[in-house]
Amino acid sequence: MVTILSKGYIALGFRIWHNTRILNKGALHIMAATEPIRDKKQLKQLAEYFLKRGQLRNHLMVIMGTHTALRISDLLRLKWADVYDEEQEVFRSHVTVKESKTGKIKTIALHAKIIKALRLYLPYKRSVYIFASNRKEDKAISRVQAWRIIHAAVKVLKIMGKVACHSMRKSWAYHAWTSGEVEPPVIMDILNHSNYETTRRYLGIAQDDLDRAYLGMELC
Repeated sequence: MVTILSKGYIALGFRIWHNTRILNKGALHIMAATEPIRDKKQLKQLAEYFLKRGQLRNHLMVIMGTHTALRISDLLRLKWADVYDEEQEVFRSHVTVKESKTGKIKTIALHAKIIKALRLYLPYKRSVYIFASNRKEDKAISRVQAWRIIHAAVKVLKIMGKVACHSMRKSWAYHAWTSGEVEPPVIMDILNHSNYETTRRYLGIAQDDLDRAYLGMELC
């Protein structure tokens, strides 16, 4: 009887592990195929969605994600010490990050909106990590958890397109590109792209140009 129960528990545990693995792989696939949020009003709505609900960590994640153009894996690894000098009780002007994908060191200026969001959230810090998990252990939320947070908000706000965590990075680059205020080589450097066309395709700029060409022609 004990042996049968043990096998049953093993089988149940395997099913739970297998289903979780499928869910996580699905979430990671969606994170890979993303688009920028092209409408600035929708970006603002996404940030304010969390702010209005008092979800300051999630609000900061959107503000910081869209103003640093960091990959979500690098964003979630940030610690308070990276952005805040506790001895001087001041926020740093820059954050230095070693990118997990490339190993490159990047120094990023912290936008005033990031500082404002950090200042709002600082009194509630409960971990060395900025984007701390709600659980007791001292660690950051996972990429999948971050995806679920963004996905749920996007669904409520009815923001169309393939929007996920990586959309924050793409949104910064898209708006920098289309504004004409940031030179393409600078954007390419921030994204670690060596090819002009790669960046255009990555941001969906190439498709935007095609759409304008098709929709702008009236022939008969």
